[in-house]
Amino acid sequence: MAKTIPLIDLTFFLLESKNSPTHVAALMLFQLPDDAGKRYVAELAAAYRRGTPVHPFNWVAEFPALGMPRWVDAGALDMKYHVRHTALPAGATWSDLRELVGELHSQVLDRSHPCFRAYFIEGLPDRQFALFFKVHHAMVDGASAIARIAASLDESPDARTVRPIYSIGFDAAGAPAGGERKRAVAALKSIVAKQAIAVTDLSGSLLRKGIRRDATGSLPFTAPRTPMNVPMRPGRTIATLSLPLAEMKATGKAFGGTINDVAVTIVDAALHRYLDDLGAAAVDRLVALCPLSLREAGDQEATTKASTMFVPLGKRTASIAQRMDEVMRAAASAKAEIVRMNKDAAMLYSLVAFGLSDVAVRTGAAAVTRPVANLILSNVPGPRTDLHLRGAKLQAIYPISGLGAGVGLNVTLISYAGSMNFGFVGNGTALPDLDRLAKHTQEAFVALRRAAARRGAPAAPKAAPAAKRAARAR
Repeated sequence: MAKTIPLIDLTFFLLESKNSPTHVAALMLFQLPDDAGKRYVAELAAAYRRGTPVHPFNWVAEFPALGMPRWVDAGALDMKYHVRHTALPAGATWSDLRELVGELHSQVLDRSHPCFRAYFIEGLPDRQFALFFKVHHAMVDGASAIARIAASLDESPDARTVRPIYSIGFDAAGAPAGGERKRAVAALKSIVAKQAIAVTDLSGSLLRKGIRRDATGSLPFTAPRTPMNVPMRPGRTIATLSLPLAEMKATGKAFGGTINDVAVTIVDAALHRYLDDLGAAAVDRLVALCPLSLREAGDQEATTKASTMFVPLGKRTASIAQRMDEVMRAAASAKAEIVRMNKDAAMLYSLVAFGLSDVAVRTGAAAVTRPVANLILSNVPGPRTDLHLRGAKLQAIYPISGLGAGVGLNVTLISYAGSMNFGFVGNGTALPDLDRLAKHTQEAFVALRRAAARRGAPAAPKAAPAAKRAARAR
């Protein structure tokens, strides 16, 4: 049975290149149980291989000469290909893990197989092991991916059932049959016609915004040129950071803002310092591409349901408090523009922006036009309680997201059990040593917290010991 690939999901295939993969990933760190034997991780990998993939993990993309691209059943799978088990050498450090993850993340998924892979990695410090899971963005978005990860784990440390991420299904899908098929085809033709008109309208609107300097709202194609906007190169640089969630929430509340506002503000401040370190200071405001989920509560369908807003950030010389105020105003204006659109137009908005940016990159026009944005920054809500995999406690989960459309830095956040975990992904050697960016982000949060205290911020709840340990860059 075949299923037409939705337009926004298809875009992730169309935009993909060797130097610009369009998959998303998660790096999960687990603590070995006290009674774990030497073959504990090997046995986990074996249990994963015995799992049965469900859609979309048992599909491959087919691009026929005639007709729409579609998902088709992959048939029997080689699970040793999809689930790998490796170990770092003795004495390995967290830096060694990040280097390995950067290498694994830079490799394009083979479309002749279902586009997912899982890597169990042992030999980490502090008796920990990692699970690195990557899946094509055409199959899931951040929200549905995290829902599957959470459902694959257990709250009880005594549970011993292993449920692979790719065995978790939330919805049924299939092509309609009989008379329903004819009605579906007619509806598809109507949708395509409406989308064609919407794409034309949105393209004109986005291009006009790029030309005008007095525009407000979501502002693509207004970003300054920075090292984040050079052509994509092989390899990825990786950094991680964890901050206490309660303190971030209290800081945002002191300014009348949200955790998202705090995250954008401290990354913006840190990025200016990082660019100064590189000798490439940005004089103009940076612009963040911020995905905006359009999912209804409880919707875990295996597809992408999101739009994008382009948020101009703070002035280079702004204090941390001024930067927070500027970010809040800009984010509110950008979000207001997107939420006024109907859902179809909102999803097409990001598709058209990515498409225009990709065309500019591929034709060389990007060398003389302003970039669509300087960084991608998103926040994916995660599990609130401690989770376990066959007794191994999940210590942290870091999003390792994709790059593309001329934007060479991605900062994605996932909340988990009292911590906010940042995953920084950079474009090859153009953005070296992202650990410095993570360190600057942590320092910016300390400064913003002090500014919040001067505004009379309420005291944050006392952090749990695990959250305190996580409040540092690894």
